[in-house]
Amino acid sequence: MITLADVEATAARITGHVLRTPTVASPGLTELLGVPVTAKLELLQRTGSFKSRGATAKLLSLTDAERAAGVVAVSGGNHGIATAVMAGALGIEATVVMPRSAPRRAVETAEAAGAHVVLADSMDGAFALVDELRTKGLTLVHPFDDPVVIAAQGTVGLELGQDAGELTDVVVSIGGGGLISGVATALHALRPGIRVWGVETEGAQAMTAALAAGGPVPVALSSIVTTLSAPSASQLTYEHVSALVTDVLSVTDAEAVQGVLDLAEHAKLWTEPAAGCVLPAARRVLDRVGPDARLGLVICGGNATTTDVASWARESAPS
Repeated sequence: MITLADVEATAARITGHVLRTPTVASPGLTELLGVPVTAKLELLQRTGSFKSRGATAKLLSLTDAERAAGVVAVSGGNHGIATAVMAGALGIEATVVMPRSAPRRAVETAEAAGAHVVLADSMDGAFALVDELRTKGLTLVHPFDDPVVIAAQGTVGLELGQDAGELTDVVVSIGGGGLISGVATALHALRPGIRVWGVETEGAQAMTAALAAGGPVPVALSSIVTTLSAPSASQLTYEHVSALVTDVLSVTDAEAVQGVLDLAEHAKLWTEPAAGCVLPAARRVLDRVGPDARLGLVICGGNATTTDVASWARESAPS
């Protein structure tokens, strides 16, 4: 388990490489949900998501020999972009493996940053290919199963805890669980008694399955939200979530897409479904805790094109 000291040390290490993103009260979301809402705007982070934090921390931790040999990352989109861009900025050669379902924009952005992008038929296949590439001497920049990465993602919670007003409940998206593990660690240390809630989309429920089974298990992936589609949680993230997170909620792909549209309309934020899912989850949280809540929403990323969102909205519209 990482600690607040780990998060604070990592924050100092990555300062100057990543942004301290805004933490803002949202009048639009406050009106929509009927309780005070504060948003942590990680979609304004370098590369468009919180993933730059973890990728940067891991790259900065490499030895000279590891830097010279290069790195490999596996990603449904945002982690690949972050690793490619931050590795390019630090002069490190990167290979990024993504499933063919990854957004085209993610592939093009990683390639434009100088990374070698390899496409696999599935996310399971992408993870298997990374294992093969590691045998050739490349260092893995894992999207979530690494205490260095988790501590870096925890800097999101550190900043939220320092910059927000009163909060009772914070909602965080879950893919493999690195973000919520770090955020929950920091927030519980800074604000004892706060509740942290996770949200997954149906068809990408690695953490829900792990909590039900008492540990990580493989899951079938069918969600359109590739940036949340981990084939399993890790033991490390499972232990953090089981100890620190109040509950993990599930929403449909259609609800996540509607969340994107609602965030655009009411919060003036252009997000992606991995962030959109926090809005329907917030409504479920309010059903559980009542109208006296003061919500924090981690808006984890905004790497979706207008074409993507229009297509998802058409596909999820009631027939």
